[in-house]
Amino acid sequence: MPELDEKDEQLVKNLVKAGVQKNIAKALVYLRKVEESTSVEIERAARLRQPEVSIAMQVLEKKGWVVKKDIKKEGKGRPVYKYKLSKPFSEIVSEIEKDLNKKIEEIKSIIEGLKSY
Repeated sequence: MPELDEKDEQLVKNLVKAGVQKNIAKALVYLRKVEESTSVEIERAARLRQPEVSIAMQVLEKKGWVVKKDIKKEGKGRPVYKYKLSKPFSEIVSEIEKDLNKKIEEIKSIIEGLKSY
């Protein structure tokens, strides 16, 4: 199981600057590195706590960036899921870029509105 390296951590920092929450950014960057992963593997590799991974996966699923697959296991206990990116990372970056550009336009509009006084 690969861990996040220095280059990955830089990508996490850039995603955070772009407005992505840190735990979500870490999980996203880790899933970019691997084909698919369980939440326990994401926890360890991205150095996150279980609740942080759980929240991150819910957000990433809601955005349509991650798909969850149920893994059948013997006995009782918590269900186990495998997660993987639902689209290429470049498409996710394009969506983030689109959101940032929308925010830039909103800020420009606010500035113009202020200048009109």
